[in-house]
Amino acid sequence: MYLVSSTRSDIENKIVVCNTCFDQLHGTSAMDSNHWRCLTSSMWSTVPAVQVVAWRMLNKLLSEGWPQDLLDMLYLDDDTLAWAKEGAPSQDEIADAAVVHKDSNGNILQQGDTVVLIKDLDVKGGGFTAKRGTAVRNIALVENNPNQIEGRVNGQQIVILTQYTKKST
Repeated sequence: MYLVSSTRSDIENKIVVCNTCFDQLHGTSAMDSNHWRCLTSSMWSTVPAVQVVAWRMLNKLLSEGWPQDLLDMLYLDDDTLAWAKEGAPSQDEIADAAVVHKDSNGNILQQGDTVVLIKDLDVKGGGFTAKRGTAVRNIALVENNPNQIEGRVNGQQIVILTQYTKKST
């Protein structure tokens, strides 16, 4: 049983969820966005508590891309939408929290860090290959895309996927 809101009567503020959903809703396990693909069908429920959880989770997962299409289709009446927004972080807070750049080992990358390439990368339009082991100093984080950073390799500014980097100590 998952409690959606303490401001509603007892029965209308609870929904039944699986253990994985429960753990992710409470933050006791890591968020698995693929697990929430069930929202494609459950968001059409006529039960307001289910609609509220669907709306909140779709907003929380916006950085994944696919939830935006579902949010565009989701209709909530004014009261249900107000309930969904109660205590929910603003769109700016969601965006700020969602954009965390991590290297291939899960280390958080920060503006100005140095990373090492863990794979040879063909640089499109650059006419060269960035070799494995190359240090990229003073990286820049790509805004609103946690999977990309920018750095200078062979004197040229390039975009690098974070999955091919390792933070240098």
